[in-house]
Amino acid sequence: MTWLLYGATGYTGRLIARRAVERGQRPVLAGRNAARLLPLAAELGLEHRVFGLTDATAIRRGLAGVDGVANCAGPFARTALPMAAACVETGTPYLDITGEIDVFEALHRMGARAAAAGVTLLPGAGFDVVPTDCLAALLAARLPDATELDLAFRTGAGASPGTARTAVAGAVEGGRIRAGGEIRTVPVGSRQVRAAFPSGARTVVSVPWGDVSTAYHSTGIPDITTYTVLPGPAVAATRALRLGPLRGVVEEAVGRIVRGPGERSLSVGRCEVWGRARDAAGNTVTATLTGPNPYALTADAVLRVMPGLGDLPAGFQTPSRALGADFASSLDGVTVAVGALR
Repeated sequence: MTWLLYGATGYTGRLIARRAVERGQRPVLAGRNAARLLPLAAELGLEHRVFGLTDATAIRRGLAGVDGVANCAGPFARTALPMAAACVETGTPYLDITGEIDVFEALHRMGARAAAAGVTLLPGAGFDVVPTDCLAALLAARLPDATELDLAFRTGAGASPGTARTAVAGAVEGGRIRAGGEIRTVPVGSRQVRAAFPSGARTVVSVPWGDVSTAYHSTGIPDITTYTVLPGPAVAATRALRLGPLRGVVEEAVGRIVRGPGERSLSVGRCEVWGRARDAAGNTVTATLTGPNPYALTADAVLRVMPGLGDLPAGFQTPSRALGADFASSLDGVTVAVGALR
């Protein structure tokens, strides 16, 4: 299979490219910056293509002869729709690693057109949101009449430049929850719960995470809140950003300063997810997941999915719908535990 890795010179893109070569895969590296792309392609001995995403004709030309695309260029609010639209037009299966709620929803709206074209759209095929989506599906299977879903995560690792820029952009828009099946805006940190992570219980606060979109499409549960461990000053900072004109400046500054986790964090860092579903009668079920560093998990997930991307169902997909609720537990270093119904 010949597949294209767009955003290959970003932190996650480079990691995926190098690990792809280690596994005997030979993706075509792509991006808009030739000066950064050529040295990486030369180092890895891979084909490369240089094109941006503002010209639909250039994108279609860049997709010529490839059997699938892994889009790793964030923030995905800027990249996902033009690339996915070109993929639908050219009959090319599409995958990305977004965690952005609005991107999921926009690609969901594109789903019928993609299905008619026989094209798979699989956003969120990394830490955003494979572990949480699979855990949500497992909880829904254990409690089919669930009406409420809480999902919490902790990464235990630094962010990449792209993730940091996306986090700033998302925080500026405010928090998001799913209530009565509808996505609603709420203040960041407006809800708190005690999450029983495998490493110990922690208080987590609500944040706008991709599962506000994807978990609903995977499970149909109407009320969904997503949480993470977030210090109080960070919550205050995100609220302050909403009041000022500095969003673009802060995004770019964060992108320059943040470098992503180093080799030690990649090899020893761990992530954790906790989930709880509840039905109208008050029955509850919980589940947990532990895994490697989120970026290592993302690279593993993408490289497992890409060879068979074209065989997945056409149209908009979530990870658990396309790959099964047990997909996360098949990844390297991942352990899942589902509790008893209470």
